[in-house]
Amino acid sequence: MRLPGLSALLTIMIVAPAVHAQTYTIDPGHTYPSFEADHLGLSFWRGKFTKTTGKVVLDRGSSTGGSIEITIDASSIDFGHVKMNENARGKDMFNVEQFPSVTYKSRSLRFEGDKLVAVEGEMTLLGVTKPMPLKVTHFKCMMHAVLKREVCGVDAQARFDRSDYGLSYGVPRFSPEVKLQIQAEAVRAD
Repeated sequence: MRLPGLSALLTIMIVAPAVHAQTYTIDPGHTYPSFEADHLGLSFWRGKFTKTTGKVVLDRGSSTGGSIEITIDASSIDFGHVKMNENARGKDMFNVEQFPSVTYKSRSLRFEGDKLVAVEGEMTLLGVTKPMPLKVTHFKCMMHAVLKREVCGVDAQARFDRSDYGLSYGVPRFSPEVKLQIQAEAVRAD
C-alpha cells in the first residue's frame, strides 16, 4: 500500500541538508576578553575582564552561521594594578555605576568549512553601540575529557577607537586605539 505524499516526504528528507543548531554556554572560568592600550606613548597597558557570561549558537547550515551574545561585567576590569582598576571603574572611564555591562551581539558568523573565521557584530560600551567585526585566529571544538560534553574554544581579535564610544579619558595624550584580544571557551548546553 502506498501512502500519498510519502515519496515527497522521503525526497525532502534525503535532499534537504541536516541542519542542527547547537547551543553553548560561555565558560566564565576560561573566558577573558583582554585589551591593550597606550600609556602616554611610553608603554602599553594590558588588562582583562574577569567576569563574562553569554551563549553561542552554532548553526553551520544557516545563512548567519548562528549567533553570539556576550555580557561582560565592566567592574571586573583588571590591570593587575589596584589604583588603575579603581580609576578605570570611575566616571572618567568605564563609569561602571551607570554602565555596569559591556555587551557584544553578533549579526553573522562566517565559516570556512567547519572553522569559524570571522564574526560581524556590535559592541555596546558606555551606552553606545557600534559595529565590531572580529577576526577569529583560532577555533576548535572537541569532546572534553572531564566534562564529557563538547567544548568549543576561540581566539579572536579586533581594534577600535575608544573615543567612538565616549571613552575619551586622556585623549590626545593617550592614543584612543585599543587592541582587543578575546580567549573564550563555551560548553555545549544539551
